[in-house]
Amino acid sequence: MSNRRDFLKASLAVAAGASAGNISIASADSGELPKGVIYTRENPGKWAKKVKSHLPVVTVEGGRVTVETKHGMSEKHFIVRHTIVAADGEVLGEKTFYPSDEEAKSVFELPAGKTALYATSFCNKHDMWVATIPA
Repeated sequence: MSNRRDFLKASLAVAAGASAGNISIASADSGELPKGVIYTRENPGKWAKKVKSHLPVVTVEGGRVTVETKHGMSEKHFIVRHTIVAADGEVLGEKTFYPSDEEAKSVFELPAGKTALYATSFCNKHDMWVATIPA
């Protein structure tokens, strides 16, 4: 490493990868999403009053899936990102939002042959939310 900044960046990247790997292993073994890390309609945890404004709403029409988080968008509080993820952990689509965006809405093409899919929505204040995409 040429300097301390590069070393710190590399260290953070390795730590993030290691922790993400541990989360997916824990989820795969138990069949459940980790509590207190990922929130769902069934497990809103400490954010029970935030379900309506943070859980991604998923609509499937033909080969397209629309993900919408019915949440305001402001500098202080906004939806950061949507992703579509296969059961094996493969990220199939992603969209990043900015506080200046009018809404948190994204449209993705559904890949052929993938049946177990999840939509994620990440809020800058209220963490990661996951909804199952109906087959």
